[in-house]
Amino acid sequence: MLKIYLKQAWQMMKQQKLFSTIYILGTALAICFTTVMAVAYYVKLAPLYPEYNRNRTYYNDYLSVETPNNGIMGAGIGYNLLNDWFYQLRNAEAVSGIIRHDPNGHWVHPIEGIDIKISTIFTDPAFFKIYEFDFMEGAVFSEADFESGVRTVIISDKLAQKAFHQTTEVVGKMLTIDKNDYRVCGVVRSGSKLGSMSYADAILPYKTYPNYHETLYHDPLGYFEIRFLVKDEAQGKALQEEIDALIANLNQQHKDEWTISTRPLRSHFSMAFNHMYHENDYKVTAWMLLKLYLPIILVLLLIPALNLSGMISSRMEDRLSEMGVRKSFGANKNTLLSQVIWENLLLTLAGGVVGLILAWSIMTLGRGWVFTLFEDTPESLYDNSITVTGEMFFTPTVFITAFLVCIIINLLSALIPAWSSLRKPIVSSLNEKE
Repeated sequence: MLKIYLKQAWQMMKQQKLFSTIYILGTALAICFTTVMAVAYYVKLAPLYPEYNRNRTYYNDYLSVETPNNGIMGAGIGYNLLNDWFYQLRNAEAVSGIIRHDPNGHWVHPIEGIDIKISTIFTDPAFFKIYEFDFMEGAVFSEADFESGVRTVIISDKLAQKAFHQTTEVVGKMLTIDKNDYRVCGVVRSGSKLGSMSYADAILPYKTYPNYHETLYHDPLGYFEIRFLVKDEAQGKALQEEIDALIANLNQQHKDEWTISTRPLRSHFSMAFNHMYHENDYKVTAWMLLKLYLPIILVLLLIPALNLSGMISSRMEDRLSEMGVRKSFGANKNTLLSQVIWENLLLTLAGGVVGLILAWSIMTLGRGWVFTLFEDTPESLYDNSITVTGEMFFTPTVFITAFLVCIIINLLSALIPAWSSLRKPIVSSLNEKE
């Protein structure tokens, strides 16, 4: 029976070419735009290379100091506070300090003498416990080299290709960064700029950063952002309580000199939300984002469905005589409805395939616009150097969800007019003019 339904559906598609084309395109556009929008958020929130621990990573990148004479000043966290206190916190599986302060940019002077501007992260070995990089060669700089301030560097395979024209047999070679010679100790698979918390062409020990230990404006301000890796949300809450107790203790000790305060720990959800919308809501949750964007997604799916429903209703009126003949030969309502369902399912499937191809095309050709569409700064728009990886393209959860919702809506838009038409008596159906 299923084979017969599919054959009938295929014949109907060939006979009703205009209707079938409009139906497929309507479904395709609905799935395309929904998928593009969903993927644009998915890549900022889902666990993707090397940020597989996004749901367990917390951030602290700001500290303010109030003094009796100088008022309130704000900046990053100072080295002494990081080294003496934050590294000692018990409620974290890993604590990493990083410096991304980059006023003039950083430059590589490759063997050929051509300068290349690069993005850098200055950090510690714990950084690689939070972010799971794939080492193509070599390893993380050792604790001994880090503590001694040895100039070592971990570079991306893209930078290795630019600097040495190869991605293997690079470990041990020297690379000049900002007029200082660094020994390459590892080569990692490049991530995407969309993984903004970990993306860098070169990752260096922060103890090679000039004046990393100095204060900025006032003790205990400095250059550092801090990343925490926790086991689960419960440990994240315990970590926040521990930091609050630490700040209270420090303020008590230095009450005559200064009072410090810091932002609440931010999850990756809230960091991504703040980056996209420049909002200072530190407790953003997935449910908040869902409430914000679910209506938009439903509109993208419902408007085509309502239009298709009107088309199907009109077409069912034209097919009443056909249905009347089939009723007179013994076909019941369920049989006729099954045929309508399979016809629309085949059309929806075709629309889903076309929609997925359109979505991939848009995300490939317009990636610099699509993936920076929700950024808070206009100058960040249209960065076509963004890499879109396979795990960003092939997101089965996103596409399957959009496709299933589209199937349900399309089937309802077909069933309602079909059921209404099939309720008419056989005589009325037979008397309908084609």
